[in-house]
Amino acid sequence: MPAFNPLVEKLAPPPVPSVFAWGRAYDGSRGPLIDLSQAVPGYPPHPDMLALLGEMASSTAYCGYGPIEGDADLRRAYTEHVSQVYGATLTPENIHVTSGCNEAFASAAMTVAGPGQTVLMTNPFYFNHDTTLAMMGVKMRTVACRPEDGFLPKPDTIAAAITPDVRALALVSPNNPTGAVYPPDLLLAIFELCRARDIWLILDETYRDFLPEAGRAPHGLFARDDWQEHLISLYSFSKSLCIPGHRLGAITAGSKTVEQIAKVMDNLQICAPRSAQAAVARALPMLADWREGNRQEIVRRAEALTQTMANLPEWRVDSLGAYFAFVRHPFPALGSADVAERLAKEAGIICIPGAYFGDGQEAYLRFAFANADVATISLLEERLRDFRPAY
Repeated sequence: MPAFNPLVEKLAPPPVPSVFAWGRAYDGSRGPLIDLSQAVPGYPPHPDMLALLGEMASSTAYCGYGPIEGDADLRRAYTEHVSQVYGATLTPENIHVTSGCNEAFASAAMTVAGPGQTVLMTNPFYFNHDTTLAMMGVKMRTVACRPEDGFLPKPDTIAAAITPDVRALALVSPNNPTGAVYPPDLLLAIFELCRARDIWLILDETYRDFLPEAGRAPHGLFARDDWQEHLISLYSFSKSLCIPGHRLGAITAGSKTVEQIAKVMDNLQICAPRSAQAAVARALPMLADWREGNRQEIVRRAEALTQTMANLPEWRVDSLGAYFAFVRHPFPALGSADVAERLAKEAGIICIPGAYFGDGQEAYLRFAFANADVATISLLEERLRDFRPAY
């Protein structure tokens, strides 16, 4: 057999399937399996969203290739949406539609960094960002985010990590895996640092629709005259519209950056799925009230998890927000993968081990609580209290 690409071969297998395998080994003795693993909406799309998807999928208008940057209707609709969310003035030339936010990150990273160059990320980090860079031959270094700081990065720590080979800093806010929400003033300070050091800020805002306060802009960076020269913002339609299987995301960047990203996209995808683009272009303004209801529901789930975990003093929630809680487990003699595997098999709770998100995270588990409703979250208390793995 010929050799494989060594940059791919050395990667660990995708983590989520292994976690699901642990869940399949659960015998059901504690009740139904509780899925706190993959970050997917725990409720279905709106019926109008489904109707639009069906209508557009059956139209011959969307069977052919479309513009690489995305269909004009969605670019216009998303421009209006982003301008409203951030109180800024954008144009469709600032938007590039992608097949999901993972592709948005891959396209952005490939646009600004090449083999041997470096992208900074936080630790803990989103594992798909790490593996994307590894496959590209781009080096990755991390900036530590400590629990005592709410898992927020410090600008001076970032500044110390920027060396001549660094091309970009990649952040996720609200964060995956910790749930930490980066305050606007912190993002501004980090943006100004990136501008001063002439590197890109790639800001993944997949979970921005689930902030605890309604109507508050996640940051004010798009109001700056120079934002297009150093900022690339990423987004996913999967969470707010409950359509992860339709793979639709977007990049907001300067028009010159979008031109470069289109070169990458033409080789990855040619264009994002067109029927989904047409459906989302209609759904974005139509379903605004429904999306706000979903935000409120996720806030209720976050509050339910906070209350549940408060009754379990051995377990500690060190960070929580949007879709995620980063939970310190009470078994220091066990690694996070051991704890997660036993939780799945013995207690019927599947979650992601902290070690999958970076070095030094063995004490943690990621709970994706958006998957579970309030009643299901309340079941965690008894199962976690009774969980006593032998070691």
